[in-house]
Amino acid sequence: MADTSSLEINGLITVGELAERLRLPPAQLIGELFKNGMMVTVNEKIDFDTAQIIVSELGMDVELTQRKAEEPIIKKERNKAVGGTTRPPVIAVMGHVDHGKTSLLDAIRGAQVAKGEAGGITQHISAYQVEKNGRLLTLLDTPGHEAFAALREHGARLTDLVVIVVAADDGIKPQTLEAIRFARKAGVKMLVAANKIDKEGADINRLKQQLSENDLMPEDWGGDTVIMPVSAKTGQGIPELLDMILLIADVEELTARADGPAEGLVIESHMETGRGPVAIALVESGTLHAGDFIVAGSALGKVRNLEGTDGKPKAAAGPSTPVIITGLKSMPEFGDIFTVFENEKEARLASQKAASAKGTSGKLDMGSTDLLRIISQSNQQQQFNIIVKADVAGSLTSVIDSLKTLETSEVSVKIVGSGVGNITENDIHLAATSNAVLYGFHVDFPTGVRQLANRDKVPVRLYKVIYELIDDVKSELTSRLSPEIVEKDLGRLLVKGIFKITKNDIICGGEVTKGKLVVPSIVKIFRDKELLSEAEAVLLKRGPVETSEVQVGEMCGVSLKTLSRIDLQEGDRIEFFTRETVARTL
Repeated sequence: MADTSSLEINGLITVGELAERLRLPPAQLIGELFKNGMMVTVNEKIDFDTAQIIVSELGMDVELTQRKAEEPIIKKERNKAVGGTTRPPVIAVMGHVDHGKTSLLDAIRGAQVAKGEAGGITQHISAYQVEKNGRLLTLLDTPGHEAFAALREHGARLTDLVVIVVAADDGIKPQTLEAIRFARKAGVKMLVAANKIDKEGADINRLKQQLSENDLMPEDWGGDTVIMPVSAKTGQGIPELLDMILLIADVEELTARADGPAEGLVIESHMETGRGPVAIALVESGTLHAGDFIVAGSALGKVRNLEGTDGKPKAAAGPSTPVIITGLKSMPEFGDIFTVFENEKEARLASQKAASAKGTSGKLDMGSTDLLRIISQSNQQQQFNIIVKADVAGSLTSVIDSLKTLETSEVSVKIVGSGVGNITENDIHLAATSNAVLYGFHVDFPTGVRQLANRDKVPVRLYKVIYELIDDVKSELTSRLSPEIVEKDLGRLLVKGIFKITKNDIICGGEVTKGKLVVPSIVKIFRDKELLSEAEAVLLKRGPVETSEVQVGEMCGVSLKTLSRIDLQEGDRIEFFTRETVARTL
């Protein structure tokens, strides 16, 4: 009986993580989920039962067991906290690339953010607060490119309201639908901002039709989806948009506990010279103060500096407030929960517990079947070793998650190292010893380190736009794919006479019954439906004259080169064809 491996997973697991634990290309797992009617991306989570069904469908000798849920360090509260105080709404702004999402937020807060983004595409989550009618609104500007699906999904889960920005002249696009799906999954209210209404070709009615086809029926069509026409360029409709957001917030009656220790989520982190690990977090409940002992994931520290996302110092931050935190001893991960403890001893214990849980989460007991499968995959796959360095943790997560989706059964990306911060000498040494390409995303490449890379012939590629980095890796993987062998049928000869047969030569004649015969060509020799052999056609004769081709209906003679003696008979068929290799793409 074959050994069956045991794999322990949480009640919910991302598609990418499950693929990694099963040693499968994410694309294969996503394809299997599609077959079962689940349209998911690599960053979306599936439940334990679904994982079990998919593993069974794949015919893998893996027994899934569900990890017993531990009591979480903090419990996420509902929007309507009992006895809570009113808090600002948290609004995630999502949309397709180039539909004017960041420019719209520019107009709202009077800043020129879009001009500073590489390629005009938002690369990180931006969190900030604006004031309207004496009330605060917290805005999350989530990236619109498909590679940042992980960031955008996380953004939806943080929020009370999602504003879907759609260019009125362009309509709904794939990333628009993805944002809608994430918002639905998070169970939050959606509002559509129809941007660029001042542009020629803007068609609100077409947009409404597209929305209704995706189960977002406009209010004036009898549904409950609010559509606000706006123009980031002229400012038209923006005051009305903010008023509508506040109205929806009033209906939702958003409250949270404002007193006591703060709890919330890390929405970004990076290393900063002179300040060390820096976390951008959103306070969900309680109040965060400078000097508080804090644990974010397994990262421990004392809040040394507390700032608003405008960079100004803050003494305290209440619910729905985005803040910048310094003082952590290590860098928390994107999406980590943070909580405040009374003293350093309690915080240290919580940090150790979180680190221990994290350390055991990837444990996999492999049986012989798994081992054989891994050996088989390693023999078949072409592997591309890379090291990824990014400026912030959220970008690093997005880059790595995007790269995982490129893997197939033939080619794979092996990330031999990754981290946040500028490229260092250690990165060059690791790349040299592991034969890896080093990719940098929004990071510096100091002159001394560059000289070391040149000396050790380590390829270093720097990018500021994520899809350009992904395209580079895709090109590398494509070059490692075995070419596809393509056969093209040319013609058919019905054998009517045999003039010579030796061990390596055949001279015969017959009628061309299909297509045309050309030389040189490869041929297959058939008797009825049985393939006798392959050979090479080296000479054609029409009568006594040599020719390069013979058309259908004509009689000819043909000379074949064979690898072994073939007992050719009258009535056999000789199929002429060409065989060539064609480069494949992912």
